[in-house]
Amino acid sequence: MKKIAITLGDPNGISPEITIKALNFLDLPKDKVILIANKTILDFYQEEYNLSLEKDYEIVEIPYRKEDINIGKETEFSGEFAFRAIVQACNLAINQEIDAIVTAPVSKNAMKMAGHNYNGQTEVLEQYLAQSNQKAEMIFVCDRFNVLLFTRHIALKDVAEKVKKEAIISTVERLEKSLRLQLGIRYPKIAICALNPHAGENGMFGEEEINEIIPAVKYLKNKGINIDGPFAADALFTNCAQNVCEYDCYIAMYHDQGLIPVKLLERDNCVNTTIGLGVLRTSPAHGTAFDIAGKNIANANSMISAIELALK
Repeated sequence: MKKIAITLGDPNGISPEITIKALNFLDLPKDKVILIANKTILDFYQEEYNLSLEKDYEIVEIPYRKEDINIGKETEFSGEFAFRAIVQACNLAINQEIDAIVTAPVSKNAMKMAGHNYNGQTEVLEQYLAQSNQKAEMIFVCDRFNVLLFTRHIALKDVAEKVKKEAIISTVERLEKSLRLQLGIRYPKIAICALNPHAGENGMFGEEEINEIIPAVKYLKNKGINIDGPFAADALFTNCAQNVCEYDCYIAMYHDQGLIPVKLLERDNCVNTTIGLGVLRTSPAHGTAFDIAGKNIANANSMISAIELALK
């Protein structure tokens, strides 16, 4: 391992707070970390909240003025800073100066205010890092179970048209490879959720299971991938709540289907992970929490887990 890059995220949310707390807790060797940040922001947190880094980590500066710090508010200045930090992390990865990226939470709306129209950090990373035939996938790596989102930040009304056999096959193939090579699961066992209630009930509540998901699962099984389903999502995660997870990864067909069990059962011990790009990216499984920014009460556990996973 050379180094990991850690972006400071949105300076107006809890991102600087949890980054400082996580790095102080982990007490990492200085040669393992590049912090993509701004000294003015770090000095502000020391002056106002008595939060400061206990080690002199290498800092790659992204410009930011003290007068643009506006705790608890979405601004174009914070969005521009957050976006430029992600791009800088990508540049470091492209130049092989780092082996993994950790991103503190950003505001998608603030980035859009700054003119950067992405649905999230995953899409920015894909834009700047993807090589031929690479596609970013979002997987939540938790203590008890892992969840991949087949679709991410799109309207619910648009999900069904994305559920196609070919897309499922390519996503699962990327997932299976990443589970083995990046997460160290030698023989991954995968479950896929149905899209419709009761897995479509033989077509009564939708035909996506019959026409798209089941044919994809059969194809993948024939290729030697250990995948089962589609399962009705309302029952699939109940065993995990009782600490009996039968699968290494669960594929949710849309955002809330996967993230409700994640945030209900594993919120503080889960890491939002981007796979499929060659460079692993991790991030806390929560947002900027503007409502508690500046109160020095943010829980850094998910950020700690994100850094620990990147270092693996």
